[in-house]
Amino acid sequence: LKTGKQSLPIIVCTIAVSLLIAFVLHKALRIPSKISTLVGVGSSICGGSAIAAVAPVIDADENQTSLSLATIFILNAVALFVFPVIGHWLGMGQTQFGTWAAIAIHDTSSVVGAGAAYGEEALKVATTVKLTRALWIIPLSLVSALIFRQKGKKIQIPWFIFWFVVAMLVNTYCNLPTQLTHGISVAARCGLSATLFLIGGGLSIEVIRKVGLKPLVLGIILWAVISVASLAVILLL
Repeated sequence: LKTGKQSLPIIVCTIAVSLLIAFVLHKALRIPSKISTLVGVGSSICGGSAIAAVAPVIDADENQTSLSLATIFILNAVALFVFPVIGHWLGMGQTQFGTWAAIAIHDTSSVVGAGAAYGEEALKVATTVKLTRALWIIPLSLVSALIFRQKGKKIQIPWFIFWFVVAMLVNTYCNLPTQLTHGISVAARCGLSATLFLIGGGLSIEVIRKVGLKPLVLGIILWAVISVASLAVILLL
């Protein structure tokens, strides 16, 4: 709670700015609204997890989901290697780098990797701040359901979000065996990996050619804005 409270203003601002830019560029670049929304939430919250959460809520198809995931994963791979180098070059402290990595890198796994490469304290801060940022999946999924609802159709309530909260509370206040929680975590990662693989299996080269590089351009712009803006704020504080 303490670490999350300290980073909350930066998290809220970067999420708001990212979604706003995604909306503007969706109009300027003529990117399909659902793809721009998925890239926007993936860039502003927690990468593939956010996309996987919001995609069924806004009724995005496999191609739209796959293109958005591919965009985010490419940028994750770059950030994993580039961020620690930039951090050392700028002489950032462990807490500074951990906060920056958690805000500017999309997926939790890449945040953990970059934090671990920088130092033990950076890893702790990065993981904590990242999980605080990931909680924004909950309100964003609900708002997305309202925005993209179709006339004559009921709003698709993302019930899994509520189970996410239940799991978080149970793991916080109940003394569960380590073997049990570790087993659940491993099974969850395997299940998510299999799901993302199957989604990607439905993507074709023809679809990529049809949409072009616009989603990637959108992702790069959002990533650059969030990275530079959050870095500037962190170094000034």
